[in-house]
Amino acid sequence: MPRTITVKGIGKVSAKPDYVALSMTLESRNKDYDKAVELASQYIEELTQALVAVGYAKEALKTTNFNVHISYNNEKDERGNWKNVFDAYVVTHNLKLEFDFDMERLSTTLSAISGCKSHPQISIAFTVKEPNAIKEELLRHAADNAKQKAEILCAASGVKLGTLLNIDYNWTDINIHSNTRYMRAEKSRGVAVPAMLADTRSIDIEPEDIHLNDSATFIWEIA
Repeated sequence: MPRTITVKGIGKVSAKPDYVALSMTLESRNKDYDKAVELASQYIEELTQALVAVGYAKEALKTTNFNVHISYNNEKDERGNWKNVFDAYVVTHNLKLEFDFDMERLSTTLSAISGCKSHPQISIAFTVKEPNAIKEELLRHAADNAKQKAEILCAASGVKLGTLLNIDYNWTDINIHSNTRYMRAEKSRGVAVPAMLADTRSIDIEPEDIHLNDSATFIWEIA
């Protein structure tokens, strides 16, 4: 059995955000199924038109999930027993809009959305347009790091690094998003509440760089 050396390589890279992923959730509810669906259709049409008005193509708004479920209220009957009582049909529509990072465009987009009667829930992520390039660079760094460690260990032990025998890597999804959160306080019925909205007078910001790390295990034969 050949002698081997096992080393864990760690890759680390940083990337400047150049892309915005804006996620939205529209929700409509009504006791009548057809009216709930009709209201959902009106909401998406209004949102689409608002975005088209500020320069987006109609196809830019993508659906990521569409769901219809029944909402119940937990109530007591005349005997004091709790039971589920039908409340309404709830239509939930999840959408995504992505575009190159530009603060003026982001502010204009959020202003257009904030004017919609549907008041969609919004979350904003600063990311990169080419995530695969970042992932590939990360793996190259991990491989270089492992080989450097292995060569140092072999040299210190008076042996030579031989043939690479095995690579063990866990293919998991990597979250390529900046930690920056973009929010402002908006008054609603006289109360200041957090809202992922902004107007065209928004302050220019620079999102924090994205810092990523990943690892893989390499096994070499000791020559």
